[in-house]
Amino acid sequence: MAFLEIKNVRVVGMATAVPKNVAHNSDAKIGGNDVDKFIEQIGVSERRESMLLTAADLQVSAVERMLSDLQWEKDSVDAILSVSISPDYPLPVNACMLQDRLGLSRECYAQDISLGCSGWVYGLSVIATLLRDGNIKRGLLVTGDSKMHWGKGREALLFGHAACVTALEYEPGSEGFKFEFGTDGSNYDAIIMPKSGLRNLHYDDEMIKQFEDPFMQHSMEAEMKSLDVFSFSISRVPESISTLCDHFGVDFQTCDYLVLHQANKSINQHICNKMMVDSEKAPSSLERFGNTLSSSIPVTITTQLKGKVEDKKTNFICCGFGVGLSWASVAFSTEHLVLSDLVEVDDHYYDDLKWV
Repeated sequence: MAFLEIKNVRVVGMATAVPKNVAHNSDAKIGGNDVDKFIEQIGVSERRESMLLTAADLQVSAVERMLSDLQWEKDSVDAILSVSISPDYPLPVNACMLQDRLGLSRECYAQDISLGCSGWVYGLSVIATLLRDGNIKRGLLVTGDSKMHWGKGREALLFGHAACVTALEYEPGSEGFKFEFGTDGSNYDAIIMPKSGLRNLHYDDEMIKQFEDPFMQHSMEAEMKSLDVFSFSISRVPESISTLCDHFGVDFQTCDYLVLHQANKSINQHICNKMMVDSEKAPSSLERFGNTLSSSIPVTITTQLKGKVEDKKTNFICCGFGVGLSWASVAFSTEHLVLSDLVEVDDHYYDDLKWV
């Protein structure tokens, strides 16, 4: 097991940006007669999606709102870390573009992490490590995915577009974070884009294959072995959380909220049942926003807990799990937390910007 404890750093705020366009799953044109049953199973009634806005577009909107609400000057941000599996380009990384688009200092540390559903927790550990000694005092962890390709099957009804920013600050004496990490690369192909990288270069005549009659799937669209992911999630996540608590002596009963990656309703209900956690203690954003990959934990906190946690000390345990297969759990507390109002971004918001 991989454990990590980081002190002297605290979360000061979170903000979420989503496309203004709402996709209602009840309107979806998907083959088969059990679509309504599938929608009930995954727990997603509607999602936000845009075929124009990129991950960076949404990330910029979230960060601008966060900086405004915290009243942080842009040149006071010392580090920005972007987590995404749908960056705007293979090169350069989103973090470098965000530095310029946001007007951050040219001396700002900028880095990308390519991780999916566990990405927020992993990213939190990286940026907190940068801040722990006080040489870097303010950092932004920015997650975001948009224009993701999940084929035209039923799984497309699960995923939504979103970006979030988590603002962190060096604070001597702060309790900080306690982490547990794990990876099972033997199941790397449980969630995969088989021909979007250099392992399998794609050619035009190989890019389309039969998927689910009468639908076709592009070879650069993601494929998921749902049963493998289900089995992995309901066994590994409770174990990770229990291991975290046992190793660090965290009393699970003192946790105010267990915030899980929003995989789907069935998976998360099984996990909560195993952990004997009721719905009030395990908030969900699935119904309105779907599975937003690395953003799903902060999306849940900002949209479901706003007005409940800002003015008191709140103990969180969070777990991200999925693509990799990868998982990570974290325990931390917040106090005087700033949660911004939801930012809704119109498709034409960045029409005046010129990009390659």
